[in-house]
Amino acid sequence: MENLSRRDAFKVIAAAGAGIALAGTAMAQDATLVPPAFRGRHQPKPLPFDPGRLNGISEKLIRSHWENNYQGAVRALNAVETRLDAMLKDNDLPPYVYGDLKREELLRTGSLVLHEHYFANLGGDGKPGGEVAKALGSAFGSTERWSAEMKRTANALSGGSGWVILGFNLHTGELHNYWSWDHMHNAPAALPLLVLDMYEHAYQMDYGAAAAKYIEAALANANWEEVNRRYLRALGAADALRK
Repeated sequence: MENLSRRDAFKVIAAAGAGIALAGTAMAQDATLVPPAFRGRHQPKPLPFDPGRLNGISEKLIRSHWENNYQGAVRALNAVETRLDAMLKDNDLPPYVYGDLKREELLRTGSLVLHEHYFANLGGDGKPGGEVAKALGSAFGSTERWSAEMKRTANALSGGSGWVILGFNLHTGELHNYWSWDHMHNAPAALPLLVLDMYEHAYQMDYGAAAAKYIEAALANANWEEVNRRYLRALGAADALRK
């Protein structure tokens, strides 16, 4: 199988998936038969706020985003994990075929994690507070300067795709607004504190191509209590690493 073409390789993936479906009933009876890394048992988290009460972002948009994009990522990651298990058992499978699926695992994992952070940091009044607000003032000069840089970074992704992530970097101990082209790109060792989805599906239904208006609306609905909780957990993780 060393000369297997990519087209044929994807046929192999499909065949592996069919085999999984046939064996699925037996496996489902005892989940411990499958190692945790390959179980594909991720479940979508419910929205942590009333989607009809956001200002400037419609309930229709939020529900579509949560049901289609986020839950689609959850389903895809589950499918990828179970296929990885089946394909690992094929000793003749070319590494590049397995690599294609590993890339999908990374992509779908990033989408799941970032979407869950995004929805969890909505539903607030948009006013920075707590220890994280003080930290932003120290890191950027003021919360206003942080906000200006966050918006400028987000607007740099408008019309395309990606995320803007206010992250606490465990390696440097610093706060930064990180530009992320897709679900797989983020600064190493950076824990997300505030996440802004800049894929067009996050705003097109309400704002068309006017990404800047969406950015303003999203930040005006930021839940800073959640952001502050993440910051305090990040500080705790940093302290643990120094011991």
